[in-house]
Amino acid sequence: MTLPKPQADWALFLDFDGTLVEIAERPEGIELGADLSNLLAELEDTLGGALAVVTGRAIEQFDAFLNGAVKVVAGHHGHELRTPDGTIRQQDIPREALDRIRRELETFVTTHPGLLLEVKGRSLALHFRQMPELEDACDKISRRLAARFGKELFVLDGKMVREIRAAGHDKGDAVASLMTLAPFSGRSPVYAGDDTTDEDAFAVVNKMGGVTIKVGNGKTCARHRVPSVNALRHWLGEFKTLSATGVSR
Repeated sequence: MTLPKPQADWALFLDFDGTLVEIAERPEGIELGADLSNLLAELEDTLGGALAVVTGRAIEQFDAFLNGAVKVVAGHHGHELRTPDGTIRQQDIPREALDRIRRELETFVTTHPGLLLEVKGRSLALHFRQMPELEDACDKISRRLAARFGKELFVLDGKMVREIRAAGHDKGDAVASLMTLAPFSGRSPVYAGDDTTDEDAFAVVNKMGGVTIKVGNGKTCARHRVPSVNALRHWLGEFKTLSATGVSR
């Protein structure tokens, strides 16, 4: 499917893992590839600052990979947000509940070699990429533990992961919030992502009449699709032909 030609009056929102970088077996094992920091800096400049990364990672962890190269970041699937003025907004979370669940999941992982529990500070991610046959077991224990706390927590289905996090905010909320702020407001939103966690953002952007791009396979409400991370990054490189006024260079 052919993607639309980049426009300088867009507001660009990009997922990270599986969209800008390939998913790794372990979260810390990602490879940024050549010139990702430069690409994002060029996009931010071309779009007058209207660039945001929307990720399931903590903002602090994301910054460590790219040395703070991106100014506007939504972390923890929208539960924390660094706005264009540098302010970081964080939603309240049930820390005691998450701590109790963490202890039980640590025991579960210990008895199931190959699983990985990622303690993300504001959520818990149970990875089974190295043990895909344990998906059902991981799903069941995650939902059982989250259900103990009623509507406070819920389980997010990701690629080879189940993440337990606080209810109330998602990637779509983050996009909607940023679209009310300069330099995003008044622009047409564009969102690219690869996972079920991005579907909320796709829905919001579709409602706004923007452009939505699914990276890879899978059911989606996105209106465009590219086959891979490399294909998306190639398309993002086309923004170099634009000037800040939208005229081709």
